[in-house]
Amino acid sequence: MKIIRNRMNYLKIAEILNLGIEDDIVAAEILNELIESMEETMELIQIRIENAPVIVFGAGPSLEGDIKNMIKWGLHKKCVLVAADGAAEALLWREIVPYAVVTDLDGDINSLLRTNLLGSIAVVHAHGDNIGLLREHVPQLKRILGTTQVCPIGRLHNFGGFTDGDRAVFLAANFNPKVIGLCGMDFGTEIGKYSGSKDKEMKIKKLHIGKILLEELASKRRIINLTEKSVLEIERISAEEFAGLL
Repeated sequence: MKIIRNRMNYLKIAEILNLGIEDDIVAAEILNELIESMEETMELIQIRIENAPVIVFGAGPSLEGDIKNMIKWGLHKKCVLVAADGAAEALLWREIVPYAVVTDLDGDINSLLRTNLLGSIAVVHAHGDNIGLLREHVPQLKRILGTTQVCPIGRLHNFGGFTDGDRAVFLAANFNPKVIGLCGMDFGTEIGKYSGSKDKEMKIKKLHIGKILLEELASKRRIINLTEKSVLEIERISAEEFAGLL
């Protein structure tokens, strides 16, 4: 596994959004204390994703339509599925359990707990705004991997990315997949109903940063955009065409 670094580092992002790095460090320390060894989980992810086709689901407005297209062409049976937080709820509605859910715990907690109970790996991210959620919900999870956006400590990892959606893509990219398809990754000014964000202005700023990071990552890994309506400047094809690549 090779860690892929962001060209736009977190110090710059924190400066742009006026984020408190000290709080992020505290959150990382708390998450590290709450989880047990993750070596087995890392090995499972490596085995499952390496050289395999992966689809990552964001919680954008196109998500439901993209899932329908994915099902139509049987992609859910051929690919490793990784959901960004609230996208897990949309998949569960269709009785689809993602292999992993990348979350900072601000989405639908019941969906996260259910997918975890059904076997999904919960990739839980620590930052300064979710310390209370970490303490409340991490003890409820079984298969778990911990991440941070500052320097990783103890059992935590920093795979790159910033929002749940692009962090999920960075996670997959670090395990050398064959190809990564993107669904529900609109990255526009409309917020999807499965997004846990309540501050639209801040969400749009974060999405802009995530867009930059993903477009950079696409120069290092094969990433294809399957999102029906997306502003990402990444190669876009239909679900049918993607199925033909597998």
